[in-house]
Amino acid sequence: MLSNPWFAILHSSGFAVMMFLLTALPAALLTTALLTTALLTTQVTPAVAVERTPEQAENARAIAPFPENIQTLPLNLVLSLSARRVSVYRGDMLIASYAVAVGREGWNTPTGQFSVFQKQVNPAWEHPFTGQVMPPGPDNPLGDRWIGFWSDGTNSIGFHGTPDESLIGSAVSHGCVRMRNVDVQALYEQVDLNTPVTVLP
Repeated sequence: MLSNPWFAILHSSGFAVMMFLLTALPAALLTTALLTTALLTTQVTPAVAVERTPEQAENARAIAPFPENIQTLPLNLVLSLSARRVSVYRGDMLIASYAVAVGREGWNTPTGQFSVFQKQVNPAWEHPFTGQVMPPGPDNPLGDRWIGFWSDGTNSIGFHGTPDESLIGSAVSHGCVRMRNVDVQALYEQVDLNTPVTVLP
């Protein structure tokens, strides 16, 4: 029987197509199955909140957006000896908070209700034991700002700067409240004479 050349061509082409389907199709199905399994088993890692270091948190001063009438509200200071912080309020709204150093044992910063009675730029410092006076300058223990809020008629206690900011957060002073120089400068601009000062244990 004579062979038909077209039949041979179609036969060989059909065989090739069938072989392609037998080899390529299972591979495609396997790839799809693997991709589907990977998508179903992949876990999405939840976002993790970034925590600030204590120092970063300590240096953050802006507390919240303020209403337009914020400057008309009465200003007052609250000093927490245990927290080593002084907070600035307008009415009941906290507007700033600063880390401080306070009086050491035996020279405790007094607690109670007081008010600012003295402000001074570049103050001189008198040694509490010898009476020696140190003029203003970079080594002056009072820094470049003084805000007095307590006095017994002879000695005074107040907020002031310091040439050694590494001691902020400690109980090391003779009763005064040491602050970072940039912080006491900011506080100085906010307070007026007679600004109330509450000192808590």
